[in-house]
Amino acid sequence: MTTPTFEDAVSRIVRKDPRFAERAYSFLKDALDFTMQRVEERENGSQRHVSGQELLEGFRDYALAQFGPMASTVMKEWGLRNGKNVGEMVFLLIEEDVFSKQPEDSLDDFKGFMSFRKAFEEPYEFQDQPS
Repeated sequence: MTTPTFEDAVSRIVRKDPRFAERAYSFLKDALDFTMQRVEERENGSQRHVSGQELLEGFRDYALAQFGPMASTVMKEWGLRNGKNVGEMVFLLIEEDVFSKQPEDSLDDFKGFMSFRKAFEEPYEFQDQPS
């Protein structure tokens, strides 16, 4: 069996389950690459599997770097409302043999960890400064 291309896999996923935009999957792949690079730098060049929490943190940081104050709007436009949605995309990509998982990995790793409002909107909210 040949490994599907990322684009082919995403097209199949979106046809079956159109909740999330195709661009969201490409962004997730880029965010995973960003996260893996960060982990590799922290661990002196060694690569390892990243946890759901680590991926969500990388996803957040990459989104803020790419979109700044528009990150929340972009995520909503792509159908993403919370960390669980990111996990759902991850597991859809696993089903298509594009991403891999460890036996202990679960969709629960992505639930309740990250509030998108806190992650993408709070950094840009006006903070009243004492006079």
